[in-house]
Amino acid sequence: MALALAAGMAASTPADAQTAHTHSAEPPAASVLDDEAPFLAENNAAMDRMMSGMAVKPTRDVDADFTAMMIPHHQGAIDMALAELRYGKNEQLRRIAQETIVEQQQEIAAMRMALGQPLPPSVPVPTQVPPRSPTSQTPPSPMHMNEGQSQ
Repeated sequence: MALALAAGMAASTPADAQTAHTHSAEPPAASVLDDEAPFLAENNAAMDRMMSGMAVKPTRDVDADFTAMMIPHHQGAIDMALAELRYGKNEQLRRIAQETIVEQQQEIAAMRMALGQPLPPSVPVPTQVPPRSPTSQTPPSPMHMNEGQSQ
């Protein structure tokens, strides 16, 4: 594992990354990229929501500012883990994604509790998530899945 991490870190500059890319045998086939397109779109949307949510105006309350930035960060991890569950095939990584969802939901709840903020509604933790249909635009996040639904 350490060798894999070291190899991944070897291309730490844009020039290194360019060199590493030029040494690959051939670019991926278009069908491979087409197959990965839904995952990439969902993951990019999650990253965009996360980065937008983390851009908070300072309030002079370090604790409130910290949680205001960290909650979207954790939600971004949840959304990315959901994308892995929808499209990933490696069972080890899918298990890590499931654990990520549980852990990040717990962290969000703990941060809200520490500041006396209301907790999000309880929702089941997704263990199997069906692939999105081509007509849907954004996936429901576990923190927002039951909003607007009567109980």
